[in-house]
Amino acid sequence: MLTRTLDTQWDRVRARLKAELGKDLFASWFARLEPEELEKGRLALSVPTRFLKSWLENHYMDTLRQACAAEFEGVKDIVLRIRSAERMPRRQVARTATAPRTTGAAPSTPTPLAPDAESGLDPALTFDTFVVGMPNALAHAAARQVADGMAGAHVNPLFIHAATGLGKTHLLHAIGWQARQQPQRRRVLYISAEQFMYRFLAALKGRDVLSFKEQFQNVDILLIDDFQFLQGKTMQQEFCHTFNTLVDSRRQVVIAADVAPAMLDKLDARMRSRLVGGLVVDMQTPDETMRREILNRKLALMRRREPHLMVREEVLDFIARTVQGGGRELEGALNRVVAMQRLMGNAPIDLDAAAHAMRDLIRRQERRPVRIDDILKAVSQLYNISRTELLSARRAQSVVRPRQIGMYLAKKLTSRSLPEIGRRFGGRDHSTVLHAVRKIDKLLEKDDALRQEIDLLTRILKDG
Repeated sequence: MLTRTLDTQWDRVRARLKAELGKDLFASWFARLEPEELEKGRLALSVPTRFLKSWLENHYMDTLRQACAAEFEGVKDIVLRIRSAERMPRRQVARTATAPRTTGAAPSTPTPLAPDAESGLDPALTFDTFVVGMPNALAHAAARQVADGMAGAHVNPLFIHAATGLGKTHLLHAIGWQARQQPQRRRVLYISAEQFMYRFLAALKGRDVLSFKEQFQNVDILLIDDFQFLQGKTMQQEFCHTFNTLVDSRRQVVIAADVAPAMLDKLDARMRSRLVGGLVVDMQTPDETMRREILNRKLALMRRREPHLMVREEVLDFIARTVQGGGRELEGALNRVVAMQRLMGNAPIDLDAAAHAMRDLIRRQERRPVRIDDILKAVSQLYNISRTELLSARRAQSVVRPRQIGMYLAKKLTSRSLPEIGRRFGGRDHSTVLHAVRKIDKLLEKDDALRQEIDLLTRILKDG
């Protein structure tokens, strides 16, 4: 029997998860979690399906542990169970008992996705609030073309990839808002890959897959976020069918992911091929000038709510110079500085105080060094060749160029000597490595495509 205290604590965990992850992600994966018992530091939670249990265990157990540890005193372990109809959680029983009685009620079906619903788009994420610079100029331009209805077939699909926090989601929402303001009032649907999977599984369980498919029939622009989370053969087949239907009927698909299509090694090869058939663009980490502009925009938004708020220019410069990430990291750093100012009576703080407020963020910038094993793995995935081929004596151009790129990255991103790099790349001598480095350096002067590939690999390796 659950106690009132356990209910109250669980409500606080739910509020914490919702605040941390957002309403959509919470609704998709955590809303149906229920506490069953807390005994000897072990908290048992139940979920209705085996898939949901597996997904949470594989992706969110650390998040769950942290949230529960913050609200439940003495919790040392979390266990997930699958509940049956006979083991309906007490709070659900209570809700059922007090609900109005109906007769002849139809079985529950998945909530419609409402393609034109404004609730799917964040009104703060528009093109007007998006900071444009060299690292994201191409992605921004392509997004504007799509939103304004000016993109041709070569931009369908539009695939935007970048590390977390660099503005992919912002661009998707901006496309949605802009497209809906056009005279033709195109119907827009924004959905994450996790929501797509969850709703499809709900449709399968409710034996109403046809309704799920129909939700996409009248969509003019499909915006799908966090595409790297799409998993499972059946799920990929369903998305592929939806994708083909939309693209073949000249309706726009825009996809955002953490990595390029070539790096989605769990995705079906045919689907990867279709993704690269449109326009693939990346967004790189903003440079210092762009980071400073992002901070200016963030501070201006804060000052709308708190007109008296002031942050010294040298502090903003320090944040832009020190925090190497994207908008989220910059906003987090600024929030800490502002919070410290409030604690100190709202007087603008100096650089020493700002550095103290940001100390854990600064430490987080110190990532582990890049290893040659990491380079071999990343190059193998991007160029679709095996590690064995990279290290072999094969002289085919399809193998030689990736091998030279790997050696170049090893020289630029690690502290290993030329002889050691040569040994790690199949027992080659230092002169071979030197030739590879000089060759790639020379090609980079005139080959924009190669430069983009090197930039992508560098970002993947540095972001860990």
